[in-house]
Amino acid sequence: MPDGEGGYERNMRVDVIATLEDAEAGRFAGRTAIVIDALRATSTIVTALANGADEVVPALTADEAAALRRPGDILGGERDGRAVPGFDCGNSPSDYAPEIVSGRRIVLTTTNGTRAIRLAANADGLLAGSFLNALACARSALAGGRDIVILCAGSRGQFALEDGLCAGAIADRMRQLTSGKLELDDFGSAMLALYRERSHTLTDALRRSSGGRKLAQLGMEADVEACARVDICRTVPWRTESGALAGGRG
Repeated sequence: MPDGEGGYERNMRVDVIATLEDAEAGRFAGRTAIVIDALRATSTIVTALANGADEVVPALTADEAAALRRPGDILGGERDGRAVPGFDCGNSPSDYAPEIVSGRRIVLTTTNGTRAIRLAANADGLLAGSFLNALACARSALAGGRDIVILCAGSRGQFALEDGLCAGAIADRMRQLTSGKLELDDFGSAMLALYRERSHTLTDALRRSSGGRKLAQLGMEADVEACARVDICRTVPWRTESGALAGGRG
């Protein structure tokens, strides 16, 4: 736990996993996991909870999401970037405005992000990270006092640049909060360096990523800009005993 402002009792170990294909269960045991799907699932989850949703329930498939839905719930999600037919919302942060989600439970399924959350199920603690809440997420993860693993959701088994940059942003804030007392693995160190190089042109970097280009092709370029805003939110989604994500402040 923190031992004073900007100080921690020991060096924290932080590993960054590039894709879901590398996410063996043993890498999460005894650690705090931060799951990232910057374009767009974790950004959408952060937005929904910041806008007053009670909780977000991650589902692997559209059928599972429909089965988990209770009266009054919002059913949201996407496949291949597009909203699931018959669902209330897609996977755009703008779908989850306060007047829509306040006081309501959301059941969400996405191609990569909700799968990543489920893969990290045996972590001792689980948080959802994005550019929107990078500093708050870093602070909350460090406060847990455990070593940390950051899981990049990627896209269909492939590394996604936006997730790596977001992992670098969170690592950057952890470095600042611990006054440099942070042990990063090699991939994490590379993502930290990449984020610092691209931080001043972040929105453009996300637009040029494969995920950003796909969203533009789908007419959703506004989602890239919405997800590229850094440290605008203190909400940190955390896993409850039921497996849902609730919103705390970091």
